[in-house]
Amino acid sequence: MFRLRSVGLLAARRNAVTAVKRVANTRTPTTAGATGVGRTQESDSTVVPPSEHKALRASGFGKPLNNSLRGYNLEGSHPNVQAQSQDNSNEINWAVSFQGLGSRPFENVVQLELAKPLAAEDIEIKPDGLVYLPEIKYRRILNKAFGAGGWGLVPRSETTVTDKLVTREYALVCHGQLVSLARGEQDYFAESGIPTATEGCKSNALMRCCKDLGIGSELWDPVFIKSFKKSNCVEKFVEHVTTKKKRKIWLRKDREVEYPYK
Repeated sequence: MFRLRSVGLLAARRNAVTAVKRVANTRTPTTAGATGVGRTQESDSTVVPPSEHKALRASGFGKPLNNSLRGYNLEGSHPNVQAQSQDNSNEINWAVSFQGLGSRPFENVVQLELAKPLAAEDIEIKPDGLVYLPEIKYRRILNKAFGAGGWGLVPRSETTVTDKLVTREYALVCHGQLVSLARGEQDYFAESGIPTATEGCKSNALMRCCKDLGIGSELWDPVFIKSFKKSNCVEKFVEHVTTKKKRKIWLRKDREVEYPYK
């Protein structure tokens, strides 16, 4: 009887250890995030075979973004967010918090302001035919909807700089709740252009975050785009001033062809 009980206990212990290992395998390793905070994220139940680990590492999977892009962090050693613990326990650390995300809708007056259709005179078109809303117009809409000071853009990672690209993740916070996360990017051509590129990266992230508020949603609607081009834009053959090459470009009907074309 004693022997049977001992065997049963050993079997139960082995089953418990196996279960713990199985749970551990369904989690991704704890890595230091771009803000310096170690995170453990849940993954799916599929365990990657050891034979595939080398291939995944070679492809950049699981590496910090600056390593994957073969770049560097502009801030150097980013201060550990945990070391910046707030003196006031009620203060929210937006560098890591998801406070209020999807928790409640904004007031009706805000909803109406955000849902207003874009004015045709505010929309621009690039030479290749891509319609867009200038970044400053997004800021004006946010100021009208939430009030100046009622919204903000918070960095969620370090600034990663490669040979040609600057990228950083930002969070849009409005009236004390997180609205959206987006990674901005901006090309640059010389080291002296990195400061300007970091600002362009921030603006790019803001425009991407605003999609979750519905700002400028018409610009992703094929029906609206075709109608806008037909009513407000035209294609013209132009000549490059330097290369003398001719091409067809899009521009608004109320605009003149500008340098470097004529």
